[in-house]
Amino acid sequence: MLKKIALFVFMFALSIGAMAQIKFGHMNSQQVIVTMPEYTKAQADMDALSKKYNQEMQRTQDEFNKKLQEYQASADSLPKNISERRQKELQDMAQRQEQFQQEAYQSMQKAQQEAMAPIYKKLDDAIQAVGKAEGLIYIFDIARTPIPYVGTQSEDVTAKVKTQLGVK
Repeated sequence: MLKKIALFVFMFALSIGAMAQIKFGHMNSQQVIVTMPEYTKAQADMDALSKKYNQEMQRTQDEFNKKLQEYQASADSLPKNISERRQKELQDMAQRQEQFQQEAYQSMQKAQQEAMAPIYKKLDDAIQAVGKAEGLIYIFDIARTPIPYVGTQSEDVTAKVKTQLGVK
């Protein structure tokens, strides 16, 4: 019986000692990502693509407005069948414009995801390297997953991840 108690106390002490070795980390990926040159390039590429789409949308809007003004200026003097045809033409233009805006939005979202995927992969690889080097059990990313409380026992490894990536 004494051996069982001694064994129990030993196991309890061992588990407390093991718990003292458990280390957690946290970081803010947004603070890291914005310093990465890949991110800066991706943002510049996205801005250029957005500008092209906006220019095309503006061009088609201007074209639509011009045709609408022409129609409104002559609508009273046109025969009914010509007036209806021009109305239909204006409706078709408006539908094509709306469809293009939706396609542009979807294309921008896809381009954003494709541009960010390798950046997040590189970041995740750096986080894993820091976690292994520091002997951490978990690294919580407070930018991706809201964590209502981070205690002082959790180590902020944001700077170490930046160092791992070679950014400041």
